[in-house]
Amino acid sequence: MTTGQQMGVIGAGIMGVGIAYVFAAAGCQVTLVEPEPARAERALETVRVQAARALERGRLTSAQADGLPGRVRTIRSVGELPMETDLVVEAVPERPELKRRVLAQAGARRPVVLASNTSGLSIDGLAAPLRRPGDFLGLHFFNPVWRMPLVEIVRGTRTTEATLQRAREAAELMGKETVVVRDAPGFATSRLGVAIGLEAMRMLEEGVASAEDIDRAMELGYRHPMGPLRLSDLVGLDVRLDIARHLTKTYGPRFEPPGILLEKVAAAELGRKTGRGFYDWGGA
Repeated sequence: MTTGQQMGVIGAGIMGVGIAYVFAAAGCQVTLVEPEPARAERALETVRVQAARALERGRLTSAQADGLPGRVRTIRSVGELPMETDLVVEAVPERPELKRRVLAQAGARRPVVLASNTSGLSIDGLAAPLRRPGDFLGLHFFNPVWRMPLVEIVRGTRTTEATLQRAREAAELMGKETVVVRDAPGFATSRLGVAIGLEAMRMLEEGVASAEDIDRAMELGYRHPMGPLRLSDLVGLDVRLDIARHLTKTYGPRFEPPGILLEKVAAAELGRKTGRGFYDWGGA
């Protein structure tokens, strides 16, 4: 894949905006699907702000920063995506029925490659309604997308070699490194990340240490760039809970969500997006 190609992103949440940004930064034309006008406008503003910050930090030239926002446009529905877009990435909430419906609509637009940004749902399960499952795979990005270097490529049982190669090329175009994993529950990153995160929550629940000290132990002792509790807040505690429940069904009680996670989600303390989780984010 090369610069100037047509990319589609479905969903203007945190991950969708980040994916749209890195495509645009790579010189691609991006169509971002978001039915809510206010959220669509916030997404475009985020792209503008992030381009300005990248310019300040020397990651973009003035010409690149000036041109980047103009390469992202928003539309209201999947049916408005350009036909035969080079790559479409679905980034809607982690609800299987919603994802399957959106992916089926996107697949009808005949993208060369269709991908889901799911962090743990089965790629084969999501591929069930697709006419061309060979063109489909998982592209699992990490938050914040503009900084995190990894894209986890998840290959379904019917994903073709050509699709896998195009996905690698797209990641390379965005300056990302890749790992390729088969379609197993939790893939590699979510399975490992959730296991560490849940154990950190149990330690906090048992009074082993404060959230800050648990995180510092992993950052300083194991060189993790961010501790597991702060990372859980960044990902979203509701997302963590959904993944934990999904993994419990497959792998058993070692992924059973602890009470502290259930309590925080029930109280709508979901992390940074609500202003409070394991940390106080000051209404961020």
